[in-house]
Amino acid sequence: MTMLKTTFLMGALMGIILVIGQWLGGTPGLVIAFVFAVLMNLGAYWFSDKIVLRMYRAREIDEAEAPQLYRIVKDLADRSGMPMPRVYIIPSEAANAFATGRNPKHAAVAVTEGILQIMNERELTGVLAHELSHVKNRDILISSVAATLAGVIMMVANMARWSALFGGMGRGGDRQGGNILGLVATAILAPIAALLIQMAISRTREFAADESGARASGDLQGLASALRKLGHAAEEVPLEASPQTSHLFIVNPLSGQALMKLFSTHPPLEERIARLQRLRDGRV
Repeated sequence: MTMLKTTFLMGALMGIILVIGQWLGGTPGLVIAFVFAVLMNLGAYWFSDKIVLRMYRAREIDEAEAPQLYRIVKDLADRSGMPMPRVYIIPSEAANAFATGRNPKHAAVAVTEGILQIMNERELTGVLAHELSHVKNRDILISSVAATLAGVIMMVANMARWSALFGGMGRGGDRQGGNILGLVATAILAPIAALLIQMAISRTREFAADESGARASGDLQGLASALRKLGHAAEEVPLEASPQTSHLFIVNPLSGQALMKLFSTHPPLEERIARLQRLRDGRV
């Protein structure tokens, strides 16, 4: 069901691109925007692990330096049939974690010093199982494809804005008021729709990682307990994170209320915990 929803949302992004292309009648421009977005996001996908780990000053550790953390990651990787990922610690008092890497063979998991201070072994296992599930489920690839499609929409919407500004060439080159209004509407609404769909894809993958991670750890309540702690900890000590990488973390590191919640890459913690409880009770 989750994969079906993700596929539907991806199709919606592609549909927006096709509608814009048909409206503008600018197939060459659409192709250029698509190629440019693919190249940008391919580079980000290929080097994302190095970029984000360096951004947060993450330091790679071995088993001797953090035996409990290393052992938990190794046990989960073995249980899931994955190669052992590299393990990093982020020098921050904020409690959070993320996984990155283009595939299971090139994966890395990073935790903050803060999360190690507040989590017991059961909760830490749930967090790490969630993060490794992102790698196993190829969520980095899915988010990269979604970012590519959303990037195309943003670029083409900018083209529509310039077209409207300089006369509004519509379908077939007709200069009509209706075409200009259509271009303006496209330029404004398409990027908003693309962003909302991209966020919906990210939230869907978070739910999937919660479920598969909880099952992989063999302890459905461990992750639920961890999420409760993380929710409180994020309010007390927020993480100084970039909006471009916020989707990687297990809980949203960015603060924001009201309208900004609509654009959050993460579902509400209360809903995630409720789903885990239903999973425990056999109602999912």
